[in-house]
Amino acid sequence: MKVLIIDDEKAIRDAVKMILEYEHFETDEAATGKEGLDRLQATGDVGLVLCDVKMPGMDGLDVLKKVRARHPDVPVIMISGHGTVETAVEATRRGAFDFLEKPLDRDRLLVTVRNALGQRELRESNTALRQEIAREYRIQGSSPVMESLRAMILRVAQSDARVLITGENGTGKELVARNLHLLSERRNGPWVDLNCAAIPRELIESELFGHEKGAFTGATARKPGKFELARRGTLFLDEIGDMPLEAQAKMLRVLEEEEVQRVGGSEKVKVDVRVVAATNKDLIAEVEAGRFREDLYYRLNVIPLEVPPLRERGNDVIELFGRFLDEACKRHGRSLPVVTREAASWLKSQTWPGNVRQLRNLAERVALLHQEDSLAAPHLAELSSRNVNSGAHDDLFSIPSFETFKETAERIFLQRHLEANGWNIKRTAELLGMQRSNLYKKIERHGLKKP
Repeated sequence: MKVLIIDDEKAIRDAVKMILEYEHFETDEAATGKEGLDRLQATGDVGLVLCDVKMPGMDGLDVLKKVRARHPDVPVIMISGHGTVETAVEATRRGAFDFLEKPLDRDRLLVTVRNALGQRELRESNTALRQEIAREYRIQGSSPVMESLRAMILRVAQSDARVLITGENGTGKELVARNLHLLSERRNGPWVDLNCAAIPRELIESELFGHEKGAFTGATARKPGKFELARRGTLFLDEIGDMPLEAQAKMLRVLEEEEVQRVGGSEKVKVDVRVVAATNKDLIAEVEAGRFREDLYYRLNVIPLEVPPLRERGNDVIELFGRFLDEACKRHGRSLPVVTREAASWLKSQTWPGNVRQLRNLAERVALLHQEDSLAAPHLAELSSRNVNSGAHDDLFSIPSFETFKETAERIFLQRHLEANGWNIKRTAELLGMQRSNLYKKIERHGLKKP
């Protein structure tokens, strides 16, 4: 990108141009404010403006005002041979990046130019990253229930109110929570999540509230909990219905007092956190059964959001399958098959007990195993009913990449052992020599479901 030098003195323009071009900056120049604005508009590749304050016709402060209005991403450095504190303050108030006095010091000029361009590049990178994140976490679907859900998310996200997200497994509750965070004023703060079902009962308080050195065997150093890590951001508590009652009592106190006390400690630490929780359980039934605290339920359920199951989303199933299939085919280097009308009707006719996660798994299966140019209903029915997790060796050898092979093999391995142990997580983890929390994470990653 070019540095545009606007100054009515040719000697100044030449001197600045020589300094910048010697350091490999591209430059352009203009003798008046109007000419500078015209060049800025015409070229479109100006990354920074250096502008004199005192010029005949349109002065530098007017140029600054117009640049900020028309090209807000372009930083402006003001330069003047008659610099005063008042002028510098006014230039800063109007949005100047910095103010330099003539005669220009070469080193300060270069440092200021590099800082201005670097800040612009950082801002553009952050914008691009945010757009990429927004695409990754966008909630897809044009059905009325999803339009209503998105509208509710948009309204709720602007507040700090606690939200309880309910819905069946695989409906996308975490995606809803991510959108609440990304659309909130806390989006620049941390996103911290915790699966309450994946943490052993004896460690959940340490995970949530942190612990002091020596608080228990293995506590070799002070460790901040999730509440502290999520300061000024969002804490997402997934599967909140599986939190032990002892931890629920302490959670209630933290929500009421907005401060935590680490395990083994006496100091109370203030926390500024928005809590979003999710569950696939009927918490009212859990309250009546004595497994969930009623007071905690009402603390969390300030704003209830229910994510509809896939079977209630109409044509969304076709839209989502198309997106998942396209992504899977690109990931595995496969050509995208044409989904026939009959295949689309078949997709709509299914009940999808595993919801979006099940649909995504089917798309992955099609990308890996389907060999034809078109995808018909019988193909989907066959691939859906085939137990690929415990299927023939030929399925594994058809996988195109080693990384995908490893993922598939691990999925088959875990599925077989879970089924052999009646889906007893503790027993399976012990037999496989892994921590339960690690097994839970792998089950979630592979989308494994108990029959």
